[in-house]
Amino acid sequence: MNISVMQENLARGLATVSRAVSSRATLPVLANVLLKTENSGLNLTATNLEIGINCWVPGKVAEEGEITVPAKLLTDLVASLPNQKIDLVLSPKDRTLKLTCGNNRSSIKGIEADEFPVVAAIGETPATSVDARVLREALGEVVFAAASDESRPILTGVLTRLTGDKMTLAAADNYRIAVRTLTLASPVDPEIVIVVPGRSYAELMRILPDAEMPIEITVTPNKSQVLFHVEGIDLVSRLIEGQFPNYEPVIPASHSSRAVIDREAFLAGTRRASIFARDSANIVKIEIGGDDADGAGVAITAHAADVGDNADTVDAAIEGSPTAIAFNARYLIDVLSNLGSEEAALELSGPLAPGVIRGIGKDDYVHVIMPVRTAS
Repeated sequence: MNISVMQENLARGLATVSRAVSSRATLPVLANVLLKTENSGLNLTATNLEIGINCWVPGKVAEEGEITVPAKLLTDLVASLPNQKIDLVLSPKDRTLKLTCGNNRSSIKGIEADEFPVVAAIGETPATSVDARVLREALGEVVFAAASDESRPILTGVLTRLTGDKMTLAAADNYRIAVRTLTLASPVDPEIVIVVPGRSYAELMRILPDAEMPIEITVTPNKSQVLFHVEGIDLVSRLIEGQFPNYEPVIPASHSSRAVIDREAFLAGTRRASIFARDSANIVKIEIGGDDADGAGVAITAHAADVGDNADTVDAAIEGSPTAIAFNARYLIDVLSNLGSEEAALELSGPLAPGVIRGIGKDDYVHVIMPVRTAS
């Protein structure tokens, strides 16, 4: 291998693929990044066996070759170099990669490329594509709701349904459900239903560009892997086997109370209440149009016997009868922090019925939070 690349491009590529490097590698080679000359450039690959990320870096190839080297070492080294041309030359005899940049000379011991797990691009025609910016926003509104507890592996994933020209993303744990629908660039037929690990989608969010460009989606025929491709970057993820719970019956079809609230004000009030709620199981009380809310707003309160209490009243446009409910503050903060809308609608049907949060002007998103039963 003998190739020249710009430091800026190599640093960006390494930062991208390093997200997939295994932090607790069972095999030494999984802590490495694969460097391979390809398509008049350098292809970087990393994997933790759940996800794999490929990133192409433009360069001038003098000699073909491939090697794996420690990912963190190479990433830190390249990030510290000046923004100049970097020459990478592999010495096959001792598996050493030599880097030259300006006045710096470095050499890194590597492991043979054939010991690296195969993270090949899925050789199928893409099922469809979707706008990268829209997908990133949608994932931000859904992924946080996936369970982190591995006791039910299916809930650590995000249900992804491709049908017609629609893509539906749904995540749930035992206390909340988030569902977002977006429009595909081309229709899918027949329907594709897969469950993508929440961690994989979290990494995809980080590498997706904040720009209007298509990201291609490809699923293997046996539905064991999914590939997302955008502008020189591939992310391949394994899929979770199993039946995702039918969440639709849990989403309330009606409500008895509705309040339209400024999202930032609602979030700020909930955060203040959560400070006091730390010593009371993180419970905050939400009251629409009741006495605590002066009949015309939404009251957010928290009480801890040995600490004190806190109350905020937020202006709101209210419909229906006064209603009070208690939620875990963290779940409210999560959805309000990620909701891509200036105003939020809170819909309630009583103290023990699930609460619903929607974004005003966003008919494509719904979030359900289970209430907390309290003594009062």
